[in-house]
Amino acid sequence: MALPPLLTLRDIHLTFGGTPLLTGTELSVSEGERLCLVGRNGSGKSTLLKIAAGMVEMDKGERFFQPGRTLRYLPQEPDLSAYSSTLEYVNEGLSPGDDPYRGQYLLGVLGLTGSENPNDLSGGEARRAALARTLAPEPDILLLDEPTNHLDLPAIEWLEGELKSLKSAIVLISHDRRFMENLSRATLWIERGTTRRMDKGFAHFEAWRDEVFEQEEIDQQKLAQKIKREEHWMTYGVTARRKRNMRRVRELADLRQEKKDHRGPQGTAKLSSTDAEVSGKLVIEAKSISKAFGDRTIVKDFSSRIQRGDRVGLVGANGAGKTTLLKMLTGELNPDEGKVRLGTNLEVVTLDQKRENLDPNDTLSSALTGGRGDTVVIGDETKHVMSYMKDFLFSPEQARTPVGVLSGGERARVMLARALANKSNLMVLDEPTNDLDLETLDLLQELLADYPGTALIVSHDRDFLDRVCTSVIMSEENGLWQEYAGGYSDMLAQRGEGVSARKSEKKASSKGKTGQVKAAASEKKPSKAKLSFTQQHLLKTLPTRITEIEKELLTVQKDMADPALYSKNPDKFAKLTARITDLTTEKSQAEEQWLELEMLKEEMEG
Repeated sequence: MALPPLLTLRDIHLTFGGTPLLTGTELSVSEGERLCLVGRNGSGKSTLLKIAAGMVEMDKGERFFQPGRTLRYLPQEPDLSAYSSTLEYVNEGLSPGDDPYRGQYLLGVLGLTGSENPNDLSGGEARRAALARTLAPEPDILLLDEPTNHLDLPAIEWLEGELKSLKSAIVLISHDRRFMENLSRATLWIERGTTRRMDKGFAHFEAWRDEVFEQEEIDQQKLAQKIKREEHWMTYGVTARRKRNMRRVRELADLRQEKKDHRGPQGTAKLSSTDAEVSGKLVIEAKSISKAFGDRTIVKDFSSRIQRGDRVGLVGANGAGKTTLLKMLTGELNPDEGKVRLGTNLEVVTLDQKRENLDPNDTLSSALTGGRGDTVVIGDETKHVMSYMKDFLFSPEQARTPVGVLSGGERARVMLARALANKSNLMVLDEPTNDLDLETLDLLQELLADYPGTALIVSHDRDFLDRVCTSVIMSEENGLWQEYAGGYSDMLAQRGEGVSARKSEKKASSKGKTGQVKAAASEKKPSKAKLSFTQQHLLKTLPTRITEIEKELLTVQKDMADPALYSKNPDKFAKLTARITDLTTEKSQAEEQWLELEMLKEEMEG
């Protein structure tokens, strides 16, 4: 005899601002079930999860949760302001009888010590603390909204193993395909306010979705033909009894209303890049490059040749130095040793998925046009901003919407739209998959497959790396980096294991649960979770100062190149020699300071 569900939602209706969001949505969660919740950005996935958690009231419908059972919900934006430390926040979520040490164990695994002040946490650290709080009680139901956000690959793979080991039922929202494929056994699809369920995992979803859309199209064609036949009867048919005629008139009206009320699938974003001139065949050549700050080596004796058309992924734990290596490969940062040679005719476009270049007070149309009227310049062409917005799934009503109130997925599409409007033959993509829905991810993958230039990609998304990359540069710890042919799975096959967590100088406490994690993901945390104003200013201005020093060094070295200088003017020779020494020292100190701040920023944002 089948056991009754732990949680049931029936005929859920909810309207936001006059627009129906959920219209008859259903959800059922049984003991030990592993269910992934999928749908486009804005389809209501997070809202449905909040209704399931009892945090949002629906306009209409029924929610039933078995008495005596436990449920925990992981929000996308947790609030820790009422707590004095992360450990207090996590332990407050425990119930009598829960393991009192499990919260400390989970914080350590997720790179926290438990002593952090919540007011000093970055967004990523707050999310990890919330994840520890959610998992610590081992509840009957886990409702997880984007649990892999702000986690690096070691932590993502640890979390997969942890969730697999739990007896809890799980309802999961994620944009990480591989994560959902590995965990789900059933799929709930929210589309146009209603839900469809498939008792198979996410790996089967896309084929099922396409079948549903194809059948809908067939049904709409049949409906149109039926309406046409009835309209023909109304005009030319033989008059029958009036009652029968009125019935057919009503039926025709119903058919027309059915066709009018039908909401087709949401469109897909139209992604296309603006190509620049073809670059040289050789794009980047790195020969034995190294970089360190203090006693820590970030890159050691790394060599690579990147050619036109390559798609190269950079993977490693948070703090391993991916950003530093990327900046050296693109010429933004000089190596301490070795040489980087850039190819000819390079035009670079960078996709900053941290959205740092977006002004939250800008309107959507202004962000896309750069404040230049109502047209978008795409390479050598111009396009009306309304048309360009439509290409990226924005409605005309959103034109005056401030960027700051857009969802994470919408801001991600804005960044994509801005980046792809620029001419390029080298794309530098830093976490491009953040907050993108699955359909937009598919289109981004297709764009990269057809892109005639070269791409450098930093990502924790294993599926995306597999679908896109021709090679993967992998952190092997202690500053060593190794390049592997193929995608992430190919790297695993060649290497025998995945990304290891960066070893910290201080290990967080890990009392509690036996069978510790395969690789501790704790890192040495900075005393402050956000860069100070002075640190942020230095991070922006030091590269300019380093360039100025290099220019002055070249000038002084040209003056020193005169072989007769010492005999003609020994005082000037001495002054120039001293100046070279001072400039070299200043350049070295500035580079170390910039690199230290960059690493600190990278670890915080992880």
